[in-house]
Amino acid sequence: MEQFLIIATVHFFALLSPGPDFFLVARTAITSGWRTASGACAGIAVGNGVFIVAAFTGMAMLREGSAGFIAVQLAGCGFLLYLGTLFLRHAGSTTLQAPATESRAGDTHGWWKAAGLGTLSALLNPKNALFYATLAAMLNGPQANAATKFFYGAWMFGIVLLWDLLVAALVGHPWVLRRFARVLPWLERTAGLLMIALALWIVVSLWAA
Repeated sequence: MEQFLIIATVHFFALLSPGPDFFLVARTAITSGWRTASGACAGIAVGNGVFIVAAFTGMAMLREGSAGFIAVQLAGCGFLLYLGTLFLRHAGSTTLQAPATESRAGDTHGWWKAAGLGTLSALLNPKNALFYATLAAMLNGPQANAATKFFYGAWMFGIVLLWDLLVAALVGHPWVLRRFARVLPWLERTAGLLMIALALWIVVSLWAA
């Protein structure tokens, strides 16, 4: 129980820290509504699930310093640079209005598009690989059997999905939208700069290693 509380707390506080996934969910909820944003939430959860499975099964590509891990980092840097540039370019251009047709069946294309972008965001975020590899390392020991790992993996997957859905529901709510309008341009610029800074920092770290 003590180990579970430690890992669950670390994982939850990591979710509270805004990153590319958080800003993707928030912006999708603002522009397309929380129902479409739930696609991004599902995609992010799937992407996290891939890293969770890989970490707990001990895949070599997630070992720090390996060729596969470096490849994930470089691909993630490219995606962060692209996403950061996109946020900076369109900062202030979004009109915050609650979408009138957000729940119609014809918007399934938008849902799947958001799900695809969410999956890419999670898979190409180099922090996810390192984070879950670190948590998996904390579980090494005789008590870490297959059932225990499955429980931890299912817990983390569920928490990621529920947290992102909560973010999408709150940010996409009309009451929140009206109060969010003034700070959105600054949030988008800040998010863009943070993503670019993170990508550059990772590149410098890889170069210096």
